[in-house]
Amino acid sequence: MTTETTRMREEVLEIPVAVDRLLTQGSTAIVTAAEKARAVDPRFLLSVARGSSDHACTYLKYTSELILGRPMASVGPSVKSIYGVDLEARGALCISVSQSGQSPDIVAMTESLRAGGAMTVAITNNDTSRLSRIADTTLPIHAGPELSVAATKTFVTSLVAGLWLLAELKRDDALVAAIRALPDHLEAATRCDWSEAAAAIDGSSIFTLGRGPSWAISNEAALKFKETCLIHAESYSSAEVLHGPVSIVGRDFPVIAFAAGDVAEESVAQTADALAEKGARVFTLASSATRATVLPHVRTGHWLTDPIAAIVSFYGMVESVAVGRGINPDAPRHLNKVTETV
Repeated sequence: MTTETTRMREEVLEIPVAVDRLLTQGSTAIVTAAEKARAVDPRFLLSVARGSSDHACTYLKYTSELILGRPMASVGPSVKSIYGVDLEARGALCISVSQSGQSPDIVAMTESLRAGGAMTVAITNNDTSRLSRIADTTLPIHAGPELSVAATKTFVTSLVAGLWLLAELKRDDALVAAIRALPDHLEAATRCDWSEAAAAIDGSSIFTLGRGPSWAISNEAALKFKETCLIHAESYSSAEVLHGPVSIVGRDFPVIAFAAGDVAEESVAQTADALAEKGARVFTLASSATRATVLPHVRTGHWLTDPIAAIVSFYGMVESVAVGRGINPDAPRHLNKVTETV
């Protein structure tokens, strides 16, 4: 087990500063992009992404549908890069998210959708990348260098950039204010102690749960267990886990159920308690749970920014689980920092 501070840990602790930098340096690009999108008045939204970036897009999908009332769908990059199909996209706003902005399939699909009539927005940490060059507009996330293979700073700043864009498009002043208040909340989130949950993770398998925007966070959490801890993890909606998946839940089976201060919180609490009654070790951010263990968490004053604080607290815990298992989360086996998929 390493006794040195991992780069992943350092980058998690840098998240509040990175978000503050985005808020300071990214305003012009985001407000301008929102004005252009408002002129387009998109009837629907599309996203192009993979991995953690796709989880960010799932969060943006719920945001679009819940505050704009406009559907958002994820488009498989292989539709263009492998199958060679160009989609009709007139009237769409396409959001492409890629930390590096270099993956050929993300670039090709974005370029195809732009040719098909969509307004294309690139959210990336590299504003000179191929993706930036072919998109109509680019929103740099200002995360700074991220050296650990596991995306943390770039995931959070991608969430914030995309959420901010949609909030400006909606002219939702309350949400914009909550976004601007995030750095202090995220700083507090880095100090939440999830060691009790970490101690319950036995390394065999785990469920992560959520509903609505928190389900996107659950998806990201499951991926991080796999790539940094070498633990099999599956993410489910709290509305679905009590159907087929619950069959494999035995005594002390670990579960983490994410929740925000929204109308879905009570349903998450009920599912968390139901799993606890079956003998699972359930940890949740749903404050009303009675059988599951409620984890320390930060509420941000807005239900759409709560999930961002939740993933910051989770990142701190998952890094400690990896280190406790003797794994270097900065360089997981078989993985590279940038994956360029055709």
